[in-house]
Formats: sequence, structure tokens, C-alpha cells
Amino acid sequence: MPITLDGLRRLAVAQSLFPPTTLKRALQKFGFVQADPIRSPARAQDLILRHRVKNYRAGDLERQYEALNVHEDFFINYGFVSSAVQKQMHPRANNCIAGVSGKRAKLLLEFVRQRGAVHPREVDERFSHGRVKNYWGGSSNATTHLLDAMHYQGLLRVVRRQGGIRIYAAHQHEAGPTDKNIYRANIDALADVAIRIYAPLPGRTLGFIIRRLHLAVPQWRKELDSALRRAKDRLAHTRINGVDWYWLGETPDAEPTDNVRLLTPFDPVVWDRTRFELLWNWAYRFEAYTPIHKRKLGYYALPLLWHDHVIGWGNLSIKDGALKSEFGYVESPPKDPFFKRELEAELARIQAFLGLPSN
Repeated sequence: MPITLDGLRRLAVAQSLFPPTTLKRALQKFGFVQADPIRSPARAQDLILRHRVKNYRAGDLERQYEALNVHEDFFINYGFVSSAVQKQMHPRANNCIAGVSGKRAKLLLEFVRQRGAVHPREVDERFSHGRVKNYWGGSSNATTHLLDAMHYQGLLRVVRRQGGIRIYAAHQHEAGPTDKNIYRANIDALADVAIRIYAPLPGRTLGFIIRRLHLAVPQWRKELDSALRRAKDRLAHTRINGVDWYWLGETPDAEPTDNVRLLTPFDPVVWDRTRFELLWNWAYRFEAYTPIHKRKLGYYALPLLWHDHVIGWGNLSIKDGALKSEFGYVESPPKDPFFKRELEAELARIQAFLGLPSN
């Protein structure tokens, strides 16, 4: 039977929104969960995990981090990776970030080793490094900048957070493979992690995701074009309306649930805006950094999923200890009475997730 766009849409929803499990199992199944500091009404990692983890509460990942065998690190974006994924990314080349092999970095690393685990404030009190220009063109504390660089390099790891601030300890990765067949297999495995999270993928996004692996494996950046070719050769593939689609061979025939779900803008179901528009035929935009007068959906509009269709968006806020919600729709609100019931059930789940009293 020919694969249709409806089948791909059902696959995109069903394979990502798997039956809720434990936090550890969900993290291992994904391999990577993107993080974002905006809290509206909770951080992206918590909003992603609440759909996939039984009885998940906002902040559980941070509270249980030390027992989960996961790591904060860069994959195709910054987030949380399993130990298996991190092992395939490291060690990164010594020259990935300027300055991490210099005298300041060596002194800082020795200080961290002596202390065991350090708060950036402790490092700043010991070393006065001034300020530097950051990625966004602004000014950052130079100590924080150096800690970030050493963390990316793999010389440090985040052992926990304290009031949202990363606490670092020294770390050393095992030597990486030198055999081309082994490190190419590692690249392919990392590509498959990303593909599994975000598939089915239009060809344009497949290329974008694999090239984004330069953040995970800068030491193998020159190998990513050949990794893309290998991915296209091994993945299941179809062409619909002039667009090439790729996935890992799962059947595209999956039944949607009756649930209404409010998804973070970073949720795997809606993360790729190209795929979003192809599957749901409207353009969703993340507007947190859009000037207020130019916003059409809202500061942190949450895509509203019903069955296997994203039919609109919601904006949630907490005022006087109560959850407030506003909704917009691509066309009009569904008239099906089950939709209203399921939307109310979703808002009740969010209240429990945030630790708010029920209405």
C-alpha cells in the first residue's frame, strides 16, 4: 500500500509520543532531550518529558539528574544526552575551542580537581578573568565563558544544578577511535539518534540535522557530508508531492490517540518548522524573541495537538497561583464535545505537573 502524507503524520505523532514510562527509560529511549531556560509555564525539557514520563512533575529531571546517568552536553542543540550518546561524541578535538589548552584553563582545571565540584562563583572569586564578548554579541563573565568552553571540550562535566546554576567537576573521556570504520559507525549511530527523535524527516531537514552534528563531533566535521549520503542509502524513503521523506523503517501506519496535548515549541513533534508546515499546512513560529507588536501567536505559544493534527495553539501563565489559558485556532475550535473534555483534562494534567491546586 502506498505511503501517504496522512500515514507520515500519524507516524510523526505516534512514534514520538510513546506510552509514558519511567524518567530513566524515557531518557534512554530518546538519547537526547533539548533544553531551554525559558519557563513559560515550565522549561522546555520538562514540557517535553511530561508527555512521556508517568506522573512527571516540573523540575524532576534536575532533581533526579545525579541518579539518571545522563549528561548536559551539546548534541544537535544543547540538552541532556544519555551516557551512550555522550561516549560516541567524545573526546572532542583539543582545538575545538580556543583557549581551553592555555595556562588559565590548566590552572582552573587543577582548581576544580582539588575542590571536587565547584560553583562558578567560587571560580570567579579565585580567578579574575574580566569580561568577554559572547555568542550573541553581548558581554559575559570571562570565567563563565571559560567554564562553558571547558565543559564543551569535555574537560568538565555538570554534576548537578544549584538554583539553576551548573555545578562542575573535572572529567576525562576515554581515547576516541582512530579507525575510520569505527568513527564513521559512531557518526551513523549519532545520526540515527537524531533521526529517530525527529523522523519522518523531509530531505531538507535530514541534511540540516546531520550537518548540525558538527556541534556533537567537531573532530569529524569533514565526515558529515558522507554521513548524509550513507543515511539516505540506509533509511526508508518515499516521495510525496515532490518532497523526499526519510525514516528509520518503522511502519507509517499508526493510530492516533484521543488526547489533547499542549506541546512546547521544542517538542520533537513540532520542532522542525519545515516538517510542521508540510504535515499540518500552516506556519508555526516561535515568537519569544519577536517584538511584542509583531507577535501573532504569543510569547510562548504551545502548539495544540488533537489526534494527529496540530489545530491551534495555547498561551499559559500562572497568576495568583492559578493557571490561566488562552487559545487560538487555525480555523475554528472543534465542535466535537470530546475535544472540550480532553482539553480540560490536559489543563488538569498541566496543573498537576506544575504543582498547582486543581480547580
